[in-house]
Amino acid sequence: MLGPLVVLHELGHYLVGRWFGVGAEAFSVGFGKEIAGYTDKRGTRWKLSALPLGGYVQFQGDMNPASVPDADAPVREGDFQNAALWKRALIVAAGPVANVIVALAIFAAFFMVFGRPVATEQAQETVISSFSENSPAQQAGLRVGDRIVAVDGEAVGSYRDLVMEVMLYPETELDVTVERGGENVTIPVTTLSDERVDQFGNATIVGVIGVYGSAVEPVFEPVGPITAVGMAWHQSLDTVDMMLVGIKQIVVGDRSVKELGGPITIAKVSGEQLSLGWLEFTSFAALISLNLAFINLLPIPALDGGHLAFYAVEAIRRKPASPRSQELAFRTGMALVLGLMLFVTVIDIAKLPIFGS
Repeated sequence: MLGPLVVLHELGHYLVGRWFGVGAEAFSVGFGKEIAGYTDKRGTRWKLSALPLGGYVQFQGDMNPASVPDADAPVREGDFQNAALWKRALIVAAGPVANVIVALAIFAAFFMVFGRPVATEQAQETVISSFSENSPAQQAGLRVGDRIVAVDGEAVGSYRDLVMEVMLYPETELDVTVERGGENVTIPVTTLSDERVDQFGNATIVGVIGVYGSAVEPVFEPVGPITAVGMAWHQSLDTVDMMLVGIKQIVVGDRSVKELGGPITIAKVSGEQLSLGWLEFTSFAALISLNLAFINLLPIPALDGGHLAFYAVEAIRRKPASPRSQELAFRTGMALVLGLMLFVTVIDIAKLPIFGS
């Protein structure tokens, strides 16, 4: 899962760099000792390395794959550091953009294959048909026959939309707007916290309001490529919004850090999704690809977002930040990234069955 997505990320850097005439000294699939490789006519060493955990591209004039300039290297045409500022920014941004394109392509392909639900049928799904036991929605004053049209101001067009708007907010008061007798009525509802355990034993805490929608046979209509891409874009934005909400809740303490996952969790869930079929696995790949794009765009030195932040400073100051400040920021950024990797890996290991989860 991670290996190909990281390689595509690095390929984005490489292709835009090549487009702008920046040379690449090496493109590696994996890290560590080279197992096999060859050098092309442009002087790029394409290689397969021992640790299959992604890959990297090392541009001409860089001291290492993190694009730290080699101060002792002679200035040559095609060096990354000698490219115009806007070109360097686009080369750096191309990696996360490649991951976004992967997710868009997957989502768009799904919409083109399966189509989109008909709006009128979706709207009927949000008509309340019954309540669960101890339903907070019923206790707050919602009634059978009400049609839920919005949650906290966000329009709800289907039962899936309703679930997505509620599930991220356990034990939280939400303003639920329903259509009743031709008028819209807004009622505050405090969600319950519900632990869901899937067939693989993975537990997730979700928010629920205890309503059941009307049973409607879904009707799908075919869509063309342009419409599918637009729908894929909205799907990607919704996914990123879920990530942001989840991270915020972990930071403020509304969710446990145990819900974070690193490479071990990704490997475990990837295997589980693959066991369910290629559709589930591919959908999970889109989610991970968006995660890679999001993480790499964080303004942390040593990540793509950190480089872009320095380029923004350079554009404002009309000159680069001092080598000393860049080195200090890079070391700090590396410490943060490695610390986070260690933290989530410890959580991953602690969740393994051998430790009693």
